[in-house]
Amino acid sequence: MTETELITNPTKIEQSSFLAACRSGNSGKLPLWVMRQAGRYLPEYQAVREKVSFMELCRSPNLMAEVTEQPVRRFGFDAAIMFSDILPILEGFGLELSFPGGGPKLVPQLGDPREVEKLTEYDVAGKLAFVYDGVREIKKRMPDIPLIGFAGSPWTLACYAIEGGSSPNFNSARKFIHRYPGAARKLLEMITEATSIYLAGQIKAGVDAIQIFDSCAGVLAHDDYRDWSLKYIVRIFESLTNTGVPRILFVNNLAPYVDLIRDVDCEVVGVDYRMKLSEAEASLPGKALQGNFDPTALFAPPETVAARVTTMLESIKDHSRLIVNLGHGILPQTPLESVSALVETVHSFNR
Repeated sequence: MTETELITNPTKIEQSSFLAACRSGNSGKLPLWVMRQAGRYLPEYQAVREKVSFMELCRSPNLMAEVTEQPVRRFGFDAAIMFSDILPILEGFGLELSFPGGGPKLVPQLGDPREVEKLTEYDVAGKLAFVYDGVREIKKRMPDIPLIGFAGSPWTLACYAIEGGSSPNFNSARKFIHRYPGAARKLLEMITEATSIYLAGQIKAGVDAIQIFDSCAGVLAHDDYRDWSLKYIVRIFESLTNTGVPRILFVNNLAPYVDLIRDVDCEVVGVDYRMKLSEAEASLPGKALQGNFDPTALFAPPETVAARVTTMLESIKDHSRLIVNLGHGILPQTPLESVSALVETVHSFNR
């Protein structure tokens, strides 16, 4: 095959509405996927989880592929996101990760800067090889579906490490950056380097786009967000500039920081459910948008879901740069018929 033929005969992946929208040039149907689409709301996922623990599932390439494929098979989503978790990258630094009672627990807790000083760099590719194997297995099973890889932002990972788990406000992490700025910088620098390597490895293994989840962003003051979170995300994205894959940034509670996000070197910005999609469209003219249906609204009857989705889609002008998604992860017990209504409404929308 000649170079000209390669250009004029793109693969189905290259022709996908999802990747076209990532590059702000989609003229086909609106693409749709939802955050946490492989998970607890699906009975087929629950059947897998009855047999294995969450960590066993995350470390099995075959099971990763199975649960990644489940929602695409059921609903016809336009992209898949690899099944994994943001926290295993921290294990390489010597932290022990477990999920007692469902929520994460990390030991030792890095609230003491002396614990940060003990951290050393590690072989990211070797430690997280099971993720790359999972990516390759997913691509074997779904060669024509765009696959999204991901990582947590350095700030989000640092929050979990400092708190030793989840928290409603991550106050310990917020205090840590002001009380121990040197230790905080060291921790964030190490996570940034590991995350850059980790995402580059996912791309090499075959993902078609990557997303950084800045899930703990919304707890920071505006300037602190710039200095303690966004600065490190920018460095990761810069390290991936020449890979050719779209880079997506999801910022939980985007609105206070939208002026900072405008100039970030990435193709797509995920919009949470708190911000009007039309305001994000006006504020981020150079970015594709992803979002932002409220996941709790999926508990409404299907006809109500369809009406609300239509209103959301009609609120913006430029659909060529829209990837429809939720404004946060899909919730357990979400009615499947409402998810179907979401998908059908998006795919039948006439712009």
